[in-house]
Amino acid sequence: MRIAVSGLSGCGNTTVTKLVAKELKIKRVNYTFRDMAREKRVPFKKFHELAGKTFPKMDFALDRKLSQFVAASENCVLGSRLAVWLDSPQLKKKTGVGGFKFDLKVWLEAPLAVRAQRIRNREGGSFRKVLEETRARDANDAARYRKAYGVSVSKPKVDLVINVGENNARQVARKIAEAAVNRMQKKVN
Repeated sequence: MRIAVSGLSGCGNTTVTKLVAKELKIKRVNYTFRDMAREKRVPFKKFHELAGKTFPKMDFALDRKLSQFVAASENCVLGSRLAVWLDSPQLKKKTGVGGFKFDLKVWLEAPLAVRAQRIRNREGGSFRKVLEETRARDANDAARYRKAYGVSVSKPKVDLVINVGENNARQVARKIAEAAVNRMQKKVN
């Protein structure tokens, strides 16, 4: 069972995928620009600037690595902004990695103010500043994904949408795990 979990900034991909992996006893795939920066021994801020200057080269490299991890794992949960699109023809073409399909695609959503508050709780700062930064990041990410891959983050084709503003992380993970178990049972029957 391969599960893809996506959502905008502050939706809790990282926390939820940790919980889902633990609940289902499957591998969690998580690899980000921060991991790439660490591997290259470059400070994250500098790496992020480099990624912007060489766009979309670093994005393709990141998504290629994620695709390779997923293709090598029959049972895993992947959490990333583009996870639910990673098995699409346009991303497979850009990454050069195929041979896998997600069995369950999940979109985590919440209003901007809820996501900004969650980010503020995690990282600190004034709510107003975090709200504006989150709004700007959402717009920047949406433009990057549209330009690099032709995908619209406002129109994900998924099996399950969960409002994380109405559920805590454990409830969200439980809903995903239940949906995954139901899918596996339907495949067997």
